[in-house]
Amino acid sequence: MQNLRLRVMRDDDLASIVALNAAAAPAVTVLSEEEMAALRGWCDVCLVALNRSGEIIAFLLSLGGGQPYESENYRWFEDRGVRHQYIDRIVVGESARGTGVGRAMYESVFERARERGATEVTAEVNLDPPNPRSMAFHERLGFRQLGEQVTKGGAITVALLSRPVY
Repeated sequence: MQNLRLRVMRDDDLASIVALNAAAAPAVTVLSEEEMAALRGWCDVCLVALNRSGEIIAFLLSLGGGQPYESENYRWFEDRGVRHQYIDRIVVGESARGTGVGRAMYESVFERARERGATEVTAEVNLDPPNPRSMAFHERLGFRQLGEQVTKGGAITVALLSRPVY
């Protein structure tokens, strides 16, 4: 792993997070600063990774069950009635890919899931438009596909994924 530092997301990170998120589209949906701030408010795992220059090169947002978040994918997992820790989004910039930062961030999510007594960590990956890099990453971490869902009025199809907490 290159010289990276993980830390908790701060209020003044918001503009950088929104820009990094937008650059990752269509793998993730674009959010405004207001939408990103609202999402962050529901999350109990909010991490950023910084390079040596202090630039944010990756981030992750994750929330536990029972939140009023109206995401179609979050609601799908909530409706299953299983205690879960949901990863809403992870974005790893081009310069940080292959460094292990994504895996390190996911380990923090699994730690939070264990603290909360969750039995699984859940996430989704775009199938259409395809995101094969993310699917391969999740498969390497042991996630399995539970289902598929068409979202955003038919614009996106996702694979709904889960991995037990152990």
